[in-house]
Amino acid sequence: MVVGDIETGTDVLVIGAGPAGYVAAIRAGQLDLDVTLVERDAYGGTCLNHGCIPSKALLSASALAYDAGHAEEMGIHADPAIDLAKMVDWKDGVVSQLTGGVEKLCKANGVTLVEGTAHFADEHTVRVSHGGDGQGSESIRFEHAVVATGSRPLEIPNFSFDDDPVLDSRAALSLESVPESLVIVGAGYIGMELAGVFARVGTDVTVVEMLERALPEYEADLARPVKKRAEELGVDFHFGRTATEWYDPPGTDGIRVVTEPAGQATETEADGGTTAETDESEADERLEFDATKVLVAVGRVPVTDSLSLESAGVETDERGFVGTDDRARTNVSHIFAVGDVAGEPMLAHKGSMEGQVAAAVIAGEPAAIDAQAMPAAVFTDPEIATVGLTEAAAEEEGFDPVVGQFPFRASGRALTTGHTDGFVRIVADGESGFVLGAQLVGPHASELIAELALAIELGATLEDVAATVHTHPTLSEAVMEAAENALGRAIHTLNR
Repeated sequence: MVVGDIETGTDVLVIGAGPAGYVAAIRAGQLDLDVTLVERDAYGGTCLNHGCIPSKALLSASALAYDAGHAEEMGIHADPAIDLAKMVDWKDGVVSQLTGGVEKLCKANGVTLVEGTAHFADEHTVRVSHGGDGQGSESIRFEHAVVATGSRPLEIPNFSFDDDPVLDSRAALSLESVPESLVIVGAGYIGMELAGVFARVGTDVTVVEMLERALPEYEADLARPVKKRAEELGVDFHFGRTATEWYDPPGTDGIRVVTEPAGQATETEADGGTTAETDESEADERLEFDATKVLVAVGRVPVTDSLSLESAGVETDERGFVGTDDRARTNVSHIFAVGDVAGEPMLAHKGSMEGQVAAAVIAGEPAAIDAQAMPAAVFTDPEIATVGLTEAAAEEEGFDPVVGQFPFRASGRALTTGHTDGFVRIVADGESGFVLGAQLVGPHASELIAELALAIELGATLEDVAATVHTHPTLSEAVMEAAENALGRAIHTLNR
């Protein structure tokens, strides 16, 4: 029996309960608006359920096991046994705790939760289809809507995620046994993070990347220590190659991944003359790699194709992203878009900030998106974190930048942890001393970047950072020393 269609109304309709959507809903509820939040999968979205949180849980667990088994120089001798199924169970417990918390917070802030799939019927109405036999659908009228449906992994030709050996990041994070061998297609942040996880638990990992080096979205000197460390873990890299197909070789239990030259030029990098890492002996060859599984991690695309946005008059670009202004508004003034659907950078914290802005604007409060101090982090080994302008970008914007750098090998705290690869770099305006940006690669870079993001947000100068007393011995002293270095007065490293 089909439940009769009903119609309800709300001030603010939020579609998608990821870190952009649930934050928008909670903040709107705090601003005394009537809020309805529609989610078709799980509260917390991809980030909490299938991305940020589960991947970091497995990164932490695999690093703990690996470090315990490779600490002989510290006098520690151990041979940890990896139970991946148990590790995944623990990861799922972390996820469950957080997603349950999101649901409770939404309810505590007066948000009405609706489970189902929403699509626009017109510019003030959505239809929500409820899953399961006999569940029917309903219409929700709204004054304002916030689209926060997130993104999904990008498929490539001949590698359907419906095929058992082909994994997306979500499936990779749920494996219950360690694959003997794994081919990863893509050396961006997802591919590199998961390469580290599986290499540390004993998988033979091969990474295939169509561009000329790993983590091409970051400066070469930031990516270099990460690739070096991955190679020490046994990861095998092949650059300038495209995965074209996979097949089951007769008489074997695994698969074979076929790659062809990607046609990328092996030019000198602009930043510091670093050459491309493509093996010229492979440049014209068809290469095949044996594997138990293949993980495709070549990027993500916005989930907007199922929303019938055209029925509401909302425009998207050729990739499906929704254009917005600095108030998170789309071209339809009462419809907002936040998070991954609103375009790059696809960062959970960027989406949360946009969600708060959208809620405030809807409530009539002054708010705008300011991405000047938007940090980003890659949770590889070592970690990478950036914020603001690079030296090259600062020059392009007309600044005469001054740069300071401090290596972690000169940090007493880093030496006591056994993790000394990398550095802290600060970019500032040479005339005023205002901090313009920072780039870090090293232990806990994702935590250290917050100080530099705050410096940019508050308009701090190099002198402000250098004059702030930092606890000793800590990794954060490297930030202070980098500022001192830019001023030409570093104590624990040679000044430029």
